Amino acid sequence: MGPILIALGLAVLAWVLVIGDLIRRHRPLWHWYLIGYPTTACRVVLTWRKIAMLNDLTVSKRPPRGLLGDLVVKGDPLRPVAPRTSFPRATRLGLTVLVRLHAGQTPATFLKAADAFVHAWKVHAVRVTSPERGLVLLTATATDPLQQPGLASAPAELLSALIGVLESGGAWVMNLRMVPHWLIAGATRSGKSTLLARLITQLAPQPVALVGIDCKGGMELGLFADRLSALATCRREAVAILSALVVDMQDRMSACRSAGVRSIWELPDKVRPVPVVVIVDEIAELYLSDGTRESKAEAEQCSTLLLRIGQLGAALGLHLVVAGQRVGSDLGPGVTALRAQLGGRICHRVNDPATAEMTLGDLNKDAVVVAQSITAEERGVAVCTGPDGGWSRARSHLTPTEQAVSTARKYAATAPELSAVNRALEVPKGESK
Repeated sequence: MGPILIALGLAVLAWVLVIGDLIRRHRPLWHWYLIGYPTTACRVVLTWRKIAMLNDLTVSKRPPRGLLGDLVVKGDPLRPVAPRTSFPRATRLGLTVLVRLHAGQTPATFLKAADAFVHAWKVHAVRVTSPERGLVLLTATATDPLQQPGLASAPAELLSALIGVLESGGAWVMNLRMVPHWLIAGATRSGKSTLLARLITQLAPQPVALVGIDCKGGMELGLFADRLSALATCRREAVAILSALVVDMQDRMSACRSAGVRSIWELPDKVRPVPVVVIVDEIAELYLSDGTRESKAEAEQCSTLLLRIGQLGAALGLHLVVAGQRVGSDLGPGVTALRAQLGGRICHRVNDPATAEMTLGDLNKDAVVVAQSITAEERGVAVCTGPDGGWSRARSHLTPTEQAVSTARKYAATAPELSAVNRALEVPKGESK
């Protein structure tokens, strides 16, 4: 009878393992709530005190009596006391733990211990935030939600583009009405060009003028020329386009002033000028100079014109999306001034810490560290800022070049005409027709 029971038990265990594996692969959410969460919650509860002691998260409790200064004369020995925690609360992607800090503790010590939490709890990542003074929220994600991101959904809105998925599982949306100007940094093959292609694909069906500035001869943005209202392929053409847009911006100011409104969005639909999105690929090409007087003058002009659009364009329907492999203060003070106007930030994998610092450092130091940890295998993964001032890891949807080009051609006839800009390209500044 004994061997039969053992065999039966082994058979039941095998079936449980098989069913568990099927649930894990086909119903990962069920698997997490039924098996993953209870197991991880037990690890959190059982390892909390030990992790706190090893990572200097405890405070020493003094005995209540018999003290002479710092000398223990009588009483119990000093005992480390870990901060109190809530019971781990399950989420769709992991769990959260609320920690009540001891007097004098700061969230910085918990930030340093984040890797220790990851290894002890056997999770993908632990995010440390402080929702209010005296509290720290530890958010653990069981697996990388960006490994196989699903297609999220977002409401269709003018000047809004569904870019990808956030680490939280929500939609990653670039809303230019909410955040009018963006800075995108990323090394070669990090996903920057794919993100720009996705952005153009999303904006192409909308009644929006797209203006491209690609000083690499138009190799990147030239693919979408059918949908672009104007394209500059060198710095000289970029100066002409930006100058024309600044003149148009002044005309929009006059229209708003005459109508007694403070933005074009308060104007009636019939008289409202078309929104313009200026996409700059490789910002360094606009700022670098070969030392000649003409080159320096062009670089200074580009810097001044971009800064003016960044400062005044939001209310007038002029938006900037500036991308580059390297964005640093060595390009000149104009880059730092422009960055201050680009409220939206996206940082893919970068080759130098200075670019990650320039992109995210003035907003959140923790985001810089996370951005620098993105590996070459994580193409499309980036750290992005949100409209609430926070940040998140995200991944853009893979938009093949062929699909983006096809979409640009499909909506070529809907591209608004910018007559003044096209005239500026035909007759460069300083010449006559």
